[in-house]
Amino acid sequence: MRTFVRVAGALFIVFGLSSAAAGQGSPSSFNVTVTGRGPAIVLIPGLLSTGEVWSSTVERYQKQYTLHTVTLAGFGGPAPIGSPFLSRVRDELIAYMRDQKMQKPIVIGHSLGGFIAFWIAATAPDLVGGVIAVDGVPYLPALGNPAATPETTTAMAKQVQTIYASLSQEQLIAQSRMAMTTMITAPADVDRAMAWVARADAATAGRAVAEMMLTDVRTEVAKITAPALLIGALGSAPEPMRPTLEKAYRAQVAQLPASTVKMAATRHFIMLDDPSFLFAAIDEFVASLPKR
Repeated sequence: MRTFVRVAGALFIVFGLSSAAAGQGSPSSFNVTVTGRGPAIVLIPGLLSTGEVWSSTVERYQKQYTLHTVTLAGFGGPAPIGSPFLSRVRDELIAYMRDQKMQKPIVIGHSLGGFIAFWIAATAPDLVGGVIAVDGVPYLPALGNPAATPETTTAMAKQVQTIYASLSQEQLIAQSRMAMTTMITAPADVDRAMAWVARADAATAGRAVAEMMLTDVRTEVAKITAPALLIGALGSAPEPMRPTLEKAYRAQVAQLPASTVKMAATRHFIMLDDPSFLFAAIDEFVASLPKR
């Protein structure tokens, strides 16, 4: 299904997966806004964010690329879809990219979206032409605890899911604002992010975090044949901890054959804190890829 929307004089196409792609009679796990022209780039936002987190990226690249900007179910996109969540997003995004006949698209994800980008490329290595993870990793718990496994984090994952499911919208917003101030530098950008949180479903957030905690893609990334770039954010970490944190980022992609790791001095939302750094990293990465 396609819905055409005119915003500020520009034509955007908002896609929702057909019922055949999503499962007959079931809602889609995301929607997509398409703008620009040229080779395809797929942009996946992170937890509690809508596709609007990529607005400066779309503006920067829309004259060179066709940007497929995703908003996930329960985070300002379609209605929440229940469990499983992330594996369904992965599978439906793969189906969407094939349906659109994308030729080796570059998949860029932030945070949760970076995890999904790695998972997509490992699941469908023939499809993806490049992966850029913006402070998103194949297995989040191991970033803080290298010994973490899905088995050791099962109890915590269930607890996180239960807590989020119990939150009212007001509690989700209050809790998220405290977290966002550690992940975004400028107060105005925190306010922008909170507008996205206001559209989010707390139970979906808990489900997404729990599923990430129980899904370790570090070994699966060895299946990825496309080049990959992991951009880590060090800005929230105390200076003495940064070398250890950087080592943990590099360990996340140790089994990925063609990977590069860059570290940003910003907080988690690199595209808000330092878009120039992000764009320079994207430009350098894209220039190194085979022509599509």
